[in-house]
Amino acid sequence: MQLKQATQFDDHDVLIDAYMATHSDAEPDWLAAIARETHVRTINPRMLSGHFAGRILKMLVRMARPQRVLEIGTFTGYSALCLAEGLPDGGHVDTIEIDDELEDFIRENFRQSPYNERITLHIGDALTLIPQLEGTFDFVFIDADKRAYRDYYELVLPKVPSGGFIVADNTLWDGKVLMPNPPTGDHQTIEIKKFNDFIAHDERIEKVILPLRDGLTLMMKK
Repeated sequence: MQLKQATQFDDHDVLIDAYMATHSDAEPDWLAAIARETHVRTINPRMLSGHFAGRILKMLVRMARPQRVLEIGTFTGYSALCLAEGLPDGGHVDTIEIDDELEDFIRENFRQSPYNERITLHIGDALTLIPQLEGTFDFVFIDADKRAYRDYYELVLPKVPSGGFIVADNTLWDGKVLMPNPPTGDHQTIEIKKFNDFIAHDERIEKVILPLRDGLTLMMKK
């Protein structure tokens, strides 16, 4: 009975996800092509933002109207392109990816999109690169090593002006954040829980977690 119930809930979630996607803006063909190639050419395509999350990112940028966006964690470039798609005229995205083996694939995806000129790709460790980036960022999207979320946050917060936004992905982490005592070797779950607990009490920002896909935390600097 328990297995049957779990399957029913899983099926329900899949159907709800499909319903939300089909009742949101359509995925552009060039983004769908990136999604297909990501599933063919990478070993962990689940890291891709995908149609629904991509439309959310575009809408958030449309609403915030930032001139400069910073993304931490490019993967194959899908989310960076969604961020760039939502920018007002003159806006620009800087995106950081640590895996240099993905660089050619990312640049290929950018070139085949309408928004290549709006994006600068940085290859390397974000913890090293962020302090080297000049100026401020009106919108920051964090979707990289979950063990370093707190470090990323502390590095970018001084670069975000009052009224600017930080968005962190995967903050519900497949529901593992509800585990009172994660296994000692599950460092990603442990650090996501620590990050969420810290953010909940940080008075420098306003914040809310949205239960979208794997959890999306929206933060606005006071």
